[in-house]
Amino acid sequence: MSAAPHALPLTGLRVVEFTHMVMGPTCGLVLADLGAEVIKVEPIEGDRTRHLLGAGAGFFPMFNRNKKSIRINLQHAQGAALARRLCATVDVVAENFKPGAMARLGLDYATLSASNPRLIYASLKGFLPGPYDHRTALDEVVQMMGGLAYMTGRPGDPLRAGTSVNDIMGGMFGAIGILGALVQRGITGRGQEIQSALFENNIFLVGQHMMQYAITGVAPDPMPNRISAWAVYDVFTVKDGEQIFLAAVSDGQWATFCDALGFGDLFADARYKTNNDRVRMRPELMPILRERLKAWRASELAAIFEQAGLPYAPIAKPQDLLDDPHLLATQGLADVQLSDGPRAGQTAKAALLPITLAGERLGVRLDPPQSGQHTHEVLSALGLSPAEIDHLQQAHVVA
Repeated sequence: MSAAPHALPLTGLRVVEFTHMVMGPTCGLVLADLGAEVIKVEPIEGDRTRHLLGAGAGFFPMFNRNKKSIRINLQHAQGAALARRLCATVDVVAENFKPGAMARLGLDYATLSASNPRLIYASLKGFLPGPYDHRTALDEVVQMMGGLAYMTGRPGDPLRAGTSVNDIMGGMFGAIGILGALVQRGITGRGQEIQSALFENNIFLVGQHMMQYAITGVAPDPMPNRISAWAVYDVFTVKDGEQIFLAAVSDGQWATFCDALGFGDLFADARYKTNNDRVRMRPELMPILRERLKAWRASELAAIFEQAGLPYAPIAKPQDLLDDPHLLATQGLADVQLSDGPRAGQTAKAALLPITLAGERLGVRLDPPQSGQHTHEVLSALGLSPAEIDHLQQAHVVA
């Protein structure tokens, strides 16, 4: 495990999170990576995302490093009381339960802030308060109803994005709200409740297309059929069926593109003089480029574009990134010890937050915790004796 050698910016901040799946844990992850002590409250049986299959297998180990774990039965009166006692000692509470669930447990902002007015409380929901807030939301639900799946898929074939974009970004926006509230608390001395939601996050993501329609009056086509802002900005199938993304997004890049590839005739053609000319002529230009580029292998084109300083990209798969030379050289991946599943106890590489502080990546201080790993530590810090903790465990209040 590694961490930046200097003090992290949120060192000393104490957070308790009542979260599951991706959105809530992402919010806690950002705070934890920045140095906060984050205590994850799991249900008495443990977080169910620890044992998901398929696309869910990476949820827990990816979004729960640098956290402590305590298991509390919140449905038990003593468990809910213990959780309230814990919340009285922290700066931030984050939760992504269904609307009304925390109020029934006495763990809502109104209840907790009455005795802890400096508390910052983050509610991470499917929808902000309004006509939809009773609905059960998932990332895929809001992608479908929020226009993102329509824009991603081909006409008549809406397609969700290839990762949990709203869950992850919704958690990030929750963390941004918390950081803003911390600054304001430093001025006023009081905390506040902040909210982040999947649907509203999705609307922010497609806002550029909404604005496109507002300005042009023309409904945007799905991305595969879109009118591109740039003529050369696409995936090309080249020699031996290989694929590569190539782009030339300015008139200067078009000149370099034509020079590097020996396409002087295209550069000299007045029909392709400016970017907007090339966009208008795209139905004619793209078949010409596709036919000519078939003569090169993807690696040959990559070398040409690298030398010329033009935008390009190989078509990578997630597993390819585990050996990506740039990520390895910049310490963008860090080993974590897995706490669950068939590889429990073994290590895997996890992606770090895509930022540096003082030139350092934010590393892994704590591996993803085993379920209830820190129950004794956290409860002891609350003043409970070993005998009291054992009694609560025997009564299935904590584990």
